[in-house]
Amino acid sequence: MERLQKVIAASGITSRRKAEEMILAGKVKVNGIVIKELGTKVTGKEEIEVDGNLLAKEEKEYYLLNKPRGVVTTTKDEKGRKTVVDFIDTNARIYPVGRLDYDTTGVLLLTNDGDFANLLMHPGNEIDKVYLAKLKGIIKVEQIEALKEGILLDDTMVKASRVKLKKVNKENNTCMVEITIHEGKNHQVKRMFEKVGFLVDKLTRERVGIFTVDHLASGEYRKLTPKEVATIYNLKKTQKKELSK
Repeated sequence: MERLQKVIAASGITSRRKAEEMILAGKVKVNGIVIKELGTKVTGKEEIEVDGNLLAKEEKEYYLLNKPRGVVTTTKDEKGRKTVVDFIDTNARIYPVGRLDYDTTGVLLLTNDGDFANLLMHPGNEIDKVYLAKLKGIIKVEQIEALKEGILLDDTMVKASRVKLKKVNKENNTCMVEITIHEGKNHQVKRMFEKVGFLVDKLTRERVGIFTVDHLASGEYRKLTPKEVATIYNLKKTQKKELSK
């Protein structure tokens, strides 16, 4: 369920503020009924009429992109840099699910389905976000344990569910570490490593839940299958069952 003004704005016909003004002015109908309350929520399946014009229903689209380095994770960039949306050939108003830093590569999902995005991002669903980090220096057991026990970021305790040392290069004094988190705070992985004394030289997101970029070259993308989308929506059913116990 989403607020009516958000659905109208997402259609591209007007801004959210203008949509709110039109609702208050009685220019919006839902299933033939005039709506004047801004708190009204809709599923998106209703027939919505704005100032006498029927709102076109946008089909839901889902994509998996192997994000390249040097690309911003947003729909538009005021500096004119290439965005992740530029890689996807679609007219739908898609947006990235979560964020990857400008210099971070790997798994990124994009969609125009807000419910799908929320299911993936909500920490309560404990969806694995698996990263491979190249660190300057060689991590020790006690530092790995500190990452798993919890790191304080912005007055919030975050922790890695798994940390694994994958490779050590003593000659260059670097190592490769796989780290799995469930949250998605800004620059979280880099900041967690900084807290235990390491700078991240390179960072790749290898997996989000069931999604990997196997067989996708950097900058390539594919549509999600109906089965993959259904797998994420089954999380919602699981949540309801847990709450009903």
